[in-house]
Amino acid sequence: MNISVELTMSPLQDGYEPHIIDFIKVLRASKFTVLENPLSTQVYGKYDEVMPFLTKAIGDSMAAQDAVLVYMKLVKSDRSDYTPHF
Repeated sequence: MNISVELTMSPLQDGYEPHIIDFIKVLRASKFTVLENPLSTQVYGKYDEVMPFLTKAIGDSMAAQDAVLVYMKLVKSDRSDYTPHF
C-alpha cells in the first residue's frame, strides 16, 4: 500500500534551524520521494517501508532536541504527482 506523509517539525527552543535542516537532510537521503515547501515536507512510498524509516528518523531528531512538536498527516495513496486542476 502506498502512502503520502506530510511532516512539519516545530522545535520549541532557540537555535531551532539546525535541527530542522538535519531532519530534512535525513529525509532527502532516504530512498523515498521527498518534496518540500516552506511549511512542510512530504514523503511518499510504501507504508511498510516509510513508517519504520520515519519512526527512527523522528525519534533520532527528537532525542537531539529539548522540546519539539512533529505534525504528521497520512494519506493512503501516492499523491507525489498531484497537480492542481483549476
